[in-house]
Amino acid sequence: MATAVTPPRGMRDFLPADKATRERALGIIRSSFAAHGFDEIETPVMEDTIRLHSGLGGDNEKLGFAVLKRGIGPADLVTAAEADDLLSLADLGLRFDLTVPLARFYASHRAELPTVFRSIQIAPVWRAERPQKGRYRQFVQCDIDIIGEAGPLAEIELITATVAALDNLGLTGCSIRINDRRILTAMLSTWGVAGNLTERALITLDKLDKIGVDGVVTELGGLGIDTTGLADTLAGFSDAGWPDPQDAPAWLDAAAYADLSALRAALPGVALEFDPTLVRGMGYYTGTIFEIKHPDLGYSLGGGGRYDGMIGRFLGTDVPACGFSIGFERIVDLLAGSDDDTESAVLLVHEKDADPAALVALKTALVAEGLRVRLDKRTKNLKALLERAGAAGYGRFAFVTDDSVEPDDLVFKPLAG
Repeated sequence: MATAVTPPRGMRDFLPADKATRERALGIIRSSFAAHGFDEIETPVMEDTIRLHSGLGGDNEKLGFAVLKRGIGPADLVTAAEADDLLSLADLGLRFDLTVPLARFYASHRAELPTVFRSIQIAPVWRAERPQKGRYRQFVQCDIDIIGEAGPLAEIELITATVAALDNLGLTGCSIRINDRRILTAMLSTWGVAGNLTERALITLDKLDKIGVDGVVTELGGLGIDTTGLADTLAGFSDAGWPDPQDAPAWLDAAAYADLSALRAALPGVALEFDPTLVRGMGYYTGTIFEIKHPDLGYSLGGGGRYDGMIGRFLGTDVPACGFSIGFERIVDLLAGSDDDTESAVLLVHEKDADPAALVALKTALVAEGLRVRLDKRTKNLKALLERAGAAGYGRFAFVTDDSVEPDDLVFKPLAG
């Protein structure tokens, strides 16, 4: 029995109809971002290992694919194994996100870029994930970032452009959950969490949606944190809303909350939800953080935040930065195929002995009229042929006969998908 021939685990092939849907969505996202003044850049699929594993990528660094150095010999393998440092065998790695490459890009080209740089990056990234539904080892990210703007204008522009992209894709009902790292730090301090346990406690809090209140309380207790009354506090966060600053709880950092309230006032047309439990797992976030929430889904459709300290790791001087990433693979699964272009996509069905030159001449004439044209040889199972064409986005078909020498000679019929 023959073995199934499939792509590598966690990676996918896309049939023409799927590819068309993806490209349509990518085009909408690109044009939406560009309309808001962002410029697209491109970076290599690989970066130096030392940069990919410099602490900028958080937990994603553990999921990076490394590329072995050339000319490695048995002695090198033994040395690396004895030192428990297999990464020393690699000098390059596939990018696991687009933020680290952007930081390197800005450090490389700062003199050629405007003082405030607004970038678009839409490209595949690779992570050694455990493949499962919604998680792939190769997937596309759609990022916009603003570098050099320290004020709230960056957050306002990023959220506005992202919401516009979602609206243009036809995704209705989405809202933006928002929080600030300063609020999280103050909250943990109020709970008596020691500074050396802050990151571990945040990792636990970030699991709230997965393990529930009891699971979070148990894990925090395991860190030696006093969890008296914590379950009630966490349960109350589910409908926290926007607290009145005059009656704010003790854990709410006043300055950070004032900044979030100002963002809310500046974005009256956006459904902005304050969520004090929103963590965003990346440790490089320094201020505002946000995620896209869909009413029918239990996971986010993208997110981002402010990461003012990252680029300074390359330059030696801190540069303010903020970004928003759309989770393309999750969003494209929600989109239906578009029939906007089906009328301009036509199928010409011809007999096997048709004159090739005449067929191509007819096709060329139709293409010149702005149509997308495919030639298909007539088969015994005509129904299957037409169904495949319909699934590929063709809206009409015509039979080519000896008398069909000009486009006007063709009789087109609708082609059901």
